[in-house]
Amino acid sequence: MIASLSGGAPIAAAERQSAAQMMDDLMYGRGSIGGPFTLTDQNGRRRSDTEFRGRLMIVYFGYTWCPDVCPTDLMAITQALERLGSAADGVQPIFISIDPERDTSVLADYVAAFHRNLIGLTGSPEEIQRVADAYKTFYVKVPDERGGYSIDHTGVIYLMGRSGEYLGFMPPQTSPDRLADVLRKNLAHDE
Repeated sequence: MIASLSGGAPIAAAERQSAAQMMDDLMYGRGSIGGPFTLTDQNGRRRSDTEFRGRLMIVYFGYTWCPDVCPTDLMAITQALERLGSAADGVQPIFISIDPERDTSVLADYVAAFHRNLIGLTGSPEEIQRVADAYKTFYVKVPDERGGYSIDHTGVIYLMGRSGEYLGFMPPQTSPDRLADVLRKNLAHDE
């Protein structure tokens, strides 16, 4: 299965296959994607996915130490929501940290740099792994030569419906205009 955050071993062949299988499942809509979760937000409050029923959810898995992809995609989400104006109130952006070891204490400052409604969520490594598995998100800790680490991870933007159902995903580096268009169309659906 997927390597846990506590391991620092190189990615085994079976894990690479698992990552490829997860991406195939996402791309071809195989199996269920998403599901219930209860995690801790940037203010220490337990939050459940059921709190966001009635709104679309944008779910993004990443980590605060990510040097490029995570902040770029979170900024694109921010800009897309700004383009929606008041319609953005129908969308709940959620950032789920895949690095609770380092992110828990800095999560509030990190999410404050993006959209005002962005909620940052974290939990125990086991809680994060369960949610990541439900969303078919792959991540693995990769040690560096200085004794630190980075995290290789799936960098997709998940779109969940008003009832928590999986609607689809957008690839990394999707433009704010494209994100806004997708959100606008889904907000108009079922009105």
